[in-house]
Amino acid sequence: MIVTTKKLFEAAYGKYAIGAYNINNLEQCMGLFQGNLESRAPFIIQISKGARTYSNKRMLEGLIRAADEVFPEAVFAVHLDHGDVDTCLDCIDSGFYSSVMIDASHEPYEKNVEITRGVVNVAHDRGIVVEAELGQLGGVEEHVVVSEANAKLTDPDQAKDFVTRTGIDSLACAIGTSHGAFKFSGTQGLHFDVLEQIQQRLPGFPLVMHGSSSVPQEEVARINAAGGSMKGAKGVDADQFRHAAKLGVTKINIDTDGRLVWTRVHREFFRDQPEKFDLRDPGKIFMAEYAKFIAGKNEKLGSAGKLDELKKIL
Repeated sequence: MIVTTKKLFEAAYGKYAIGAYNINNLEQCMGLFQGNLESRAPFIIQISKGARTYSNKRMLEGLIRAADEVFPEAVFAVHLDHGDVDTCLDCIDSGFYSSVMIDASHEPYEKNVEITRGVVNVAHDRGIVVEAELGQLGGVEEHVVVSEANAKLTDPDQAKDFVTRTGIDSLACAIGTSHGAFKFSGTQGLHFDVLEQIQQRLPGFPLVMHGSSSVPQEEVARINAAGGSMKGAKGVDADQFRHAAKLGVTKINIDTDGRLVWTRVHREFFRDQPEKFDLRDPGKIFMAEYAKFIAGKNEKLGSAGKLDELKKIL
């Protein structure tokens, strides 16, 4: 059942965070649904601008519609991740998305406010909720590229003004996370003091953490042992998710970790069975491994076991 992120946030606020997982293909879609149902968790499917053009935007939408029928117990939202104005409007017009993110964080503050408010006006007229970003995360995620020098934390006072003037439904905060697999060199970390100040100024308002993959070192080591060359990859400590949830974070974005699972499964499979060529063989392994990965993340987020409770509220 597809619901709005707003419904999920109302149930989760202050107690746990909802996992927002990016998908690009059939195998990720199947593993995602299986893992969330195995752990009895609500979730958010994120489709990026890049994923919508990887094949055709209607292909992913078709997969999700089919999964909704195959897994009728699932409760989830469909969210556009890091959209520009044109992509947001296209998703709103499609009638399929329950939530969109307009990312104008690279613009000067007043321009960010103007662009975001414009998308909010259109989306709210159609019953669609909107996420926006204030501050800038470092790192690389598809078309979003921000150097460490240009990354900047969200200003708590500005956050309140931004939410008030734009009318957004959730705010993506820059609190020290970054996109991609190479997040921390050893000294950086999450700024919970900033997050706490934002919550104080916006009590009860849903906050979002982007760039929150933990980049499990076991996955990196296995990838490298199977022919990969990922040096210095490091991510967010997943044990910090619960603390973030208590401070108002209701949505935590995880993309890179899923890609690492895919890479590890395929590298190891073809290393160990070089005579194989059927794509379905490693695909079956990946779906099971991805489902296990999703269930494990939901335990860290605190969303595992919340599905039946949420259904009663809905």
